[in-house]
Amino acid sequence: MTKLKLSTLAHAVALCAGAVLFAGSAAAADKGDKGAYDQAKASAKAAYDTDKQACDSLKDNAKDICVAEAKAKRTRVDEKAEAAYKNTPKAREHAVHEIAEADYKVAKERCDDKAGNEKDICVKEAKAVMTRAQADAKATQKGTEARMDASKDKRDADYKVAAEKCDALSGDAKSSCVATAKAKYGK
Repeated sequence: MTKLKLSTLAHAVALCAGAVLFAGSAAAADKGDKGAYDQAKASAKAAYDTDKQACDSLKDNAKDICVAEAKAKRTRVDEKAEAAYKNTPKAREHAVHEIAEADYKVAKERCDDKAGNEKDICVKEAKAVMTRAQADAKATQKGTEARMDASKDKRDADYKVAAEKCDALSGDAKSSCVATAKAKYGK
C-alpha cells in the first residue's frame, strides 16, 4: 500500500513539475498579470483557512496529515501563481522544489502511522520522490537556460552577418538595411 501511495504521489509530483516548468513557455516573456497573481494568492489563503478548519475535527496523526495536505495545497497554488507571474526558468524550478517539499511533508506524515523498518522505508521512499522531482526541475531549468543562451548566440551571429551585408550598401539603402537587421534580430 505504501508503494501505491508513493507511486501516486510521485505521479502527482511529476505532473505538477511538468505543469509548472512548462507553464508560461507559451506566454509572453514579460512578467505575468499582477492582478491574477494577487487573486491566486488570496484564493489559496482562503482555501487553506477553510481546509485547516476542517482538520480541527480530526485527532492525532489524521489531523497532522490533514493540516499537511492543506499546507501542500496552498503551497501548490502559491508557487504556481508566483512562477507564472515571474515567468522565468528559475521561478519555475523554485516552484517545483517548494511543491515537492510540501508533498514530501504530507508523505512523511502518512509514514507516521507505520512503525519500525516499514516506517523507515516509507520515509526514504518519500524523500526519494522529492529528490527526483527537484533534480528533474533543476535539469530542466539548466536545459532551458542553455537553449535561451544558444538562441541569443544564434541571433547575435545572424545579426553580424546581416550587418556585414549592409556594409556593401550606401546612403538610405544602407540605413534601411541596418534598421531592418536591427528589427529582425532584436538589436
